[in-house]
Parts: sequence; C-alpha cells; structure tokens
Amino acid sequence: MENENTKMDNNLDNAIECYKKGEFQQAIDIFSNILEHEEDNAEIYNNMGLCYAKLGNFEQAEKSFTKSIKLNPLIPQTYINLSDLYYKSGDLSGAIGVLERGSYEIEDNYVIAHLLARVYIEDSRYDMAITELEKILDAQPENYDAYYDMGRVMFEMGNYEDAISNFENVIEYKEDNEFLYYYLAQAYEANNEIDKAISNYLKSTTVNTKFAMPYKKLGVLFLAREDFEDAIEFFEDYIKLDVPDEERKNVNELINRIKSKIKG
Repeated sequence: MENENTKMDNNLDNAIECYKKGEFQQAIDIFSNILEHEEDNAEIYNNMGLCYAKLGNFEQAEKSFTKSIKLNPLIPQTYINLSDLYYKSGDLSGAIGVLERGSYEIEDNYVIAHLLARVYIEDSRYDMAITELEKILDAQPENYDAYYDMGRVMFEMGNYEDAISNFENVIEYKEDNEFLYYYLAQAYEANNEIDKAISNYLKSTTVNTKFAMPYKKLGVLFLAREDFEDAIEFFEDYIKLDVPDEERKNVNELINRIKSKIKG
C-alpha cells in the first residue's frame, strides 16, 4: 500500500509539473490515470478542469469542475474556477449562479462573496452587490478592496457622497494608486466639489506621469473656469501621451482655438 501511495504522489507531482510547463494534455493524461484508482477525488477533477480550460475546451472544463463540486461541494477554488470559465465566455448569469451556490455552501468564504459582488456590479445588480460587500466589511472592516468596490457601486448609483467616503477609506490603506485618485476625483467632480476633484486628478498625475486621462480632465476643468493657460498646459501634456491619433488631432484643434481666444 505504501508503494501504491508513493506512486500516486509521484504521478500527482508529475501532473502538476506538466501543468506548470504548459503541457496541459500530458497533465490530463496523468490525472486521468490517477482517477482510475481514485475515482472520487474532487481535487483531481478540479485540476483537470484547469487543464481543459487552458486548452480552450470549455465543455470538458465545465464537466470536470461540475464533477468536482458534486463530489465535494466545500472546495472554494472549484467554484472560483468554474465561475471564471463562465465569466470569460461572457456568461455573467452562469458565473453568478456558480458563485451564489458557492456562497451558500461555504458561508464564510469572503473571496467567493467578493467575486460575486464584482460580477453583480458588472451585471448592474447594484443592490445585490451592496449586500455582499456589506457582509464582507462587517467581517473584514479593513478590507480596502471591498471599500473600493463599494465606492464604484455608489458612483454608478449616483450616490457621490458615499462613493467619496468609500474611496477615502481605501486611501487610508492604499496610497499612491493613480486609478484610485482618478476615481475619487471623478466622484468629487460629479458631486460638484471641483477644487477637490482637481487636487485628486493632480495626485493621479503625480503618481503616474504617463496616465493620460487625468490630464484631459484637468484641461477640461480649467477650461470651464476660463483658466486658459493651465487648460492649455494640461491639454498639451495630454496629447504628448499614448492617445489615439484622432483624439490627439481633436484636442490639438481645441488648444489652437483656446490660444486664438486668448489673443482675442
């Protein structure tokens, strides 16, 4: 028996090594051999599902993940893998269904809950996303990723003050992120707090000087204030970055119109 167990362990190690090398069919063959002796091994079915997914074989990947869940409904990663399969195929409802079952079977798994919230957001099921995010934050009050996603939901729902509050909470834990400052600035702008919007757009450009969008936003806000020199400066910085040619042309024309206006 010990020799048999050792052989199985070696086979598993070989299969995992094949997977790491990208030899997915070879890994499947070894996993299949293991299943001849351990036909109820849910972990092996999950691993096979990953291999089939890498090979682009959706049907076999789905069957393998589903079999794994049937054999053992308490493996979080299988729900995550199957939902990812559906998500990448554009089937948001399928991904949601899998994650909902995973959340039901494994109540305190906040990774599954968070993924579920994010797919709810993408599917515009904002109230359901809020319920999941609140559950996460009750258990993990310093989960800045959950605050970030709550900020996204509140922004989409037009609740800009709560969006700002949640984004500010994230900054307590995660500074120097250009996207975070950009989204916070958008929330301030939508809430008509323009000075704070400008401040955060500027922070975004400071963190990443090649992030184009805040430069354009700053140009627009300064133009609205008729602060033409600053508007020109930020528009010119914007078109120096990686933006589409048509966009660069349009903004350059805008710059020329502003300069003509200044000259009177």
